[in-house]
Amino acid sequence: MLTKQTFIALAAVLLLIPVTTTAKDYTHSDIIESFTVSPALTRVSLSPNGERIVIMRSTSKDGDYIVEVRETANLKKDPVLFASDKMEMQSVSWLNDELLLIGFRQNIQDGNRNYWVSKSGIVNADGKGKWRIPFPKDNQASFSVVSTMRQDKEHILLNYDINNNRYPDVIKYNIYTGRTQTVFRGNSKFSSGLRADYDGVIRAASSYDLAENSFDQYARIDKDSEWQLVFKDRAENRENLSFLAFSKEKPEELYVLANRGQDTAGIYIYNLKTEEYSERLFGLESVDAGGVILSSKEADRGTLLGFSYTAKNPSAVWLDEYEEGLRESVKGVFPGKQVFFNSRSEDDNQIVLYTEADKDPGTYYLLSNKKDLQVIGERNPLVDRDLLGSVKYIKYKARDGLKIPSYVTIPVVGKKPYPLVVMPHGGPWVRDEIIYDEWAQLLASHGYMVLQANYRGSTGYGLNHWKLGDNQWGMTMQDDLDDGAKFLIDRGLADPDRVGIFGWSYGGYAAFAASVRENGPFACALAGAGVSDLDRIGASLFNQGRYGRIFQGKTVSGVSALQRAEKITMPLFIVHGSIDQRVPVEQSRIMVDKLKKIGKPHTYMELEGADHFSNTLYYRHKAEFYPAMIDFFDNKCWDKVEVAQN
Repeated sequence: MLTKQTFIALAAVLLLIPVTTTAKDYTHSDIIESFTVSPALTRVSLSPNGERIVIMRSTSKDGDYIVEVRETANLKKDPVLFASDKMEMQSVSWLNDELLLIGFRQNIQDGNRNYWVSKSGIVNADGKGKWRIPFPKDNQASFSVVSTMRQDKEHILLNYDINNNRYPDVIKYNIYTGRTQTVFRGNSKFSSGLRADYDGVIRAASSYDLAENSFDQYARIDKDSEWQLVFKDRAENRENLSFLAFSKEKPEELYVLANRGQDTAGIYIYNLKTEEYSERLFGLESVDAGGVILSSKEADRGTLLGFSYTAKNPSAVWLDEYEEGLRESVKGVFPGKQVFFNSRSEDDNQIVLYTEADKDPGTYYLLSNKKDLQVIGERNPLVDRDLLGSVKYIKYKARDGLKIPSYVTIPVVGKKPYPLVVMPHGGPWVRDEIIYDEWAQLLASHGYMVLQANYRGSTGYGLNHWKLGDNQWGMTMQDDLDDGAKFLIDRGLADPDRVGIFGWSYGGYAAFAASVRENGPFACALAGAGVSDLDRIGASLFNQGRYGRIFQGKTVSGVSALQRAEKITMPLFIVHGSIDQRVPVEQSRIMVDKLKKIGKPHTYMELEGADHFSNTLYYRHKAEFYPAMIDFFDNKCWDKVEVAQN
């Protein structure tokens, strides 16, 4: 066991190792270009024995990722390479010390339809032998990994509809031979939420109760026990309860994340024998708890090590002395940075570290024998760290007194009062967790302060903060954004004459809403993949049945920019992906048609082949959009638009 003195010595040794980056002389176009390229590295992980490391590395500005397998004893030795010229490599993970599971995707456009096809293949890490494709006779095979079953080196559990009855089953799959065994047959009652324990037994499942419009969560003590209803998740309730993990020591106990009558969610143990909850094991008043941190090592797999949560950044409360000491020791080597244990060997003699900070877009390291540190690579080595802004976590009061937790990126270019871009997150039922944000730092590198507010309606800050956004789209949710701009203006940090708004998805909606509201702080708006017509989007987002319509569908109402387009008196830039499957591109097209009809100036950019989420914005999309965005804020944003005479 490592002692406190050992940890101190470790930190001292590691601090002697120089890890530096070199600033570059960038032109204006070079700065933008450095943000447009796809990440150089996306996935890095160790084999369980720590002898090999797998790296997903880009080969072009657009990504075109390949997989490398290197020996940890000699990272400079030529790697084993895997590549594909037909589908995009998207993911890679170790199944055991010998085999890799590599995921692929491809976008299929068939007339007016487009959809993503995903495939996965198993391959020997040494590059020898043939690929093994699960369920090869099914060209549309869609499955997910339920458990890698570390205690069983030959099998994994997959969620797959093997009898084609539309209810997913759990299949025990031999990763060497491809043979299958059905271990749990999905049915009309248990069709989702299937979760295995440490021995590979399916002991949790979900069921939809049509009569009560609820998702019911069941669990059982072992494979021979009766299923027990643990929680009835009624659509109108909206409290949280989710299964986190089964206790390994006591099969009748499972860790759950739940509100249990409190505003913020906490961690509890539910006992399947007594049907009772423990006292709250962990919880905070200001933010929801995240989850339990359990050991993944073979020797003590499932042992509770601590609890996770996110206030400003992801954090943990440790219960295990060894784990806390190791984490704190390594963290001390990277002051001011978030340090993640991305992957580790069973004996901890090989650990892949990932660091991130406002001035670090992401860097991977290999820590060997708890003393030797090597840089594996940077996520984006082209970005000039000297141009990146510092990120501060603040809370300001909205006009009704509600505290709004937020992130502010302060540029190193220029001086205060800075031009300000308010950048609301998408969702809206998520929260921002900012360490390094590409869009915010792109703007900061051009002298813009950026505000990212967790406005009411955001999750992660308790039920009250979330529910206060109900039916307040473009109203009090929008007030929170206005009040954030005012907060920074009143403190002399932001220039009141140069305040813009930019967002994507719900953030794009918020930009649309800002453009039609009167007496707001914004001089211009950039709406990305935004909703312009709430009635139309409500019908498409909540067509999944009664549960969705009641759970959140009835909470979506407010300002539709399409109906108020005549009120626009500011420069408006609209951008949307042509194959957006989340917010259809028609949401922007109908707004553009309306603006043309009433004679309102605007800019419209449609990104050909771009879907909704950021991982479908390729280099070609960013290379078109990013220069236009900076040009909009630099040169067009502060010009008032003439009110059209009808």
